[in-house]
Amino acid sequence: QVQLVESGGGLVQPGGSLRLSCTTSGIIFSSSAMGWYRQAPGKQRELVASIFSGGSTNYADSVKGRFSISRDNAKKTVYLQMNSLKPEDTAVYYCNAYKNGIMYWGKGTLVTVSS
Repeated sequence: QVQLVESGGGLVQPGGSLRLSCTTSGIIFSSSAMGWYRQAPGKQRELVASIFSGGSTNYADSVKGRFSISRDNAKKTVYLQMNSLKPEDTAVYYCNAYKNGIMYWGKGTLVTVSS
């Protein structure tokens, strides 16, 4: 059974930082593409960042230079370091794994950026 469990969300002031973690089980993590998506109230879910098995990364324009995605294959965990947070970053953040045409999702963690 595949499980993706996000953690690290919370309330942070504008300009602050958070690090999200996603711990996985039941998948061959090292050969899976991993990603972070987010969904703000009333908006569609959007890709924030992705990292492939070889380590290459991709970011949404809105987070380039502020967010950084990384992975630890030994811990089967993917991270999202978020710096210089803005109110518009407020959303539920979801971890995603992609392997052999199948996408797996976590339940999400809420990030609220507010003063």
